[in-house]
Amino acid sequence: MDLEKTKNRFYETIFEADTRKGKLFDEVLMVLIVLSILVVIFGSVNSINQKIGLFLRILEWVITVLFTIEYATRIWVSPNPFRYIFSFYGLIDLLALLPNYLGIFLPGAQNLIVIRGLRVMRIFRILKLSRYTSAGRIILNALWNSREKITVFIIFVIILAVIIGTFMFLIEGPESGFKDIPTSIYWAIVTLTTVGYGDLSPTTHFGQMLSSFVMILGYSILAVPTGIVTANIIGKHHSNTQVCSKCMYDKHDDDALYCKRCGTSLEVKKNITR
Repeated sequence: MDLEKTKNRFYETIFEADTRKGKLFDEVLMVLIVLSILVVIFGSVNSINQKIGLFLRILEWVITVLFTIEYATRIWVSPNPFRYIFSFYGLIDLLALLPNYLGIFLPGAQNLIVIRGLRVMRIFRILKLSRYTSAGRIILNALWNSREKITVFIIFVIILAVIIGTFMFLIEGPESGFKDIPTSIYWAIVTLTTVGYGDLSPTTHFGQMLSSFVMILGYSILAVPTGIVTANIIGKHHSNTQVCSKCMYDKHDDDALYCKRCGTSLEVKKNITR
């Protein structure tokens, strides 16, 4: 009985961030996560590693042990341990621990420790950013619903890059660094996306004119996928806007069936509009 109470207390602390202990636990965990990432970052700098490398390694192992205890505790108190282990965050927790332990048995495995950086995604759960995660779902849904238009757009950009790259190869040639068509296509993609590495640049007047046109075209192209996704989000918002026929309240969730204010069924309104 005492063991069950202990498990419940740990569960409330670890999994329920709304409690006082849960908030404190999440704050401590967030500090450890950020600290572990800083250790990895500073440990990759040779000058810093030479001075405080031993301290960083000790600190890394202290954090790893704490994360191991946290991971084991989550499994212990979870109502369905296997569900947690194979969940997204469960796998991230495991991947954050494996590199250090692999480093004991496999030389060079410490390089995998950058996987710990994925653990920073836990910050979203700690901060309980429900509004931002719901907004993220809206964007993902808009991207998925716009996938056909975006696919057509990407194909168009690829065809355009091939055409521009071929023209640039014919205009400039190997003398200017455009040694073949694939290299010229690479230049076209870099220029269209406004990245502009600068490793290739035209030297002839016609080449520079084409390059200027491609740069301007690149800014226009960047706006197209944004417009596609935005139009989908706006259209989805309007299609899901439901006004209560009784109290005229209109700030309902997309999947709402009843009015938040008076409880009137919104299905009646849907049937009328259909």
